This record gives sequence, structure tokens and C-alpha cells, in this order.
Amino acid sequence: MKSPAITSILAPPATRISGEIPGSDFHDCYAMPLAHGSRSALEIFLLTVARSPRWVESLMALRNRIVGLFGLKNLGHLGSLPPLKEASAYRIGDRVGIFTLLSATDDEVILGDSDKHLDVKVSLCKVMRDEREAVAVTTVVHIHNLLGHIYMLLVAPMHRIIAPAVMARGAEACHHG
Repeated sequence: MKSPAITSILAPPATRISGEIPGSDFHDCYAMPLAHGSRSALEIFLLTVARSPRWVESLMALRNRIVGLFGLKNLGHLGSLPPLKEASAYRIGDRVGIFTLLSATDDEVILGDSDKHLDVKVSLCKVMRDEREAVAVTTVVHIHNLLGHIYMLLVAPMHRIIAPAVMARGAEACHHG
């Protein structure tokens, strides 16, 4: 299957996460065409992270080893999900891979994590683009200290590679799942 066209866009203004962008230290948004039909945003997110590329999971393992030296959290792996847990079984406050579920509607799910160096929130939102169903994935980071600035200096370039790669695998999962 050909990879979908994943493009960098401005966060859709109607998303709940767009209110987190003012004052943030980092934010980006990627969109891709995806026929989501009756799937909820959380279902799409779960299908997506469950198929994270192996190299992304290897980078997460490396990240966890390195940040432990600085007293930061080991987040585990992006795709570490209970194998048979349905999207409808998740509740606000539950861990979903490396994130905590903060809010969920049919059209947008927001997940996040906080540590002493920064707060990160990620939204997956169902949108219409060019009269086609699509999803937009927005990441917003608020940095707390010098360690957070150094961390993002190293992580931001990798994030710009990882986010589209994970989204592409999610598209495959949604087409087959």
C-alpha cells in the first residue's frame, strides 16, 4: 500500500487542543487523509500507536535509558497497550501507551504526560480536508526549565520524523483493521 500524504498544517482552530498552543514552547500538527467512518478518535489513536514502527519503539527504549540518568520518567513504549482492551473501556486518567487519557469525544482525543522538565499534550482529531475525511495530530509542549529546553532541542527534530512515520502506520492499520 502506498503511504498516505502526510502534511504539516496549522492546528485546526476548532480542536480543543488549539487552546493549549498560545504560550507553548513547541507545537506542530500533521494531517493525513483517512476514511475514519464510524471509528472514534480514540479508536484511531489506539490502532495507530499499536502499530508503531519497531525503530520508534527502539528509540523510546533508548530515550528511557538516557533520561533515567537525569531523574526523568521512564514512559515505556508508545505501543504498549493492553492487547484486548477496547476503546470503550478506557476512562479519563487511564494510561494509553506513554500517555494519560485527558479527554475523549468521538471527534478528538487528547492525551498527555507531565514531568519536571515539561508537559506534553497530543490530540488526534477527525477533520475534513479538501472534502475528504482526514485526521490531524497536534503536539503541544510547555517547557518548565533548562532541562526541558535541552531535551526539546534533541527531541524536536526526531519528533518531526517519528510523528509522520507513526501516522503512516496508523493509516495502514485503519485500512486493514
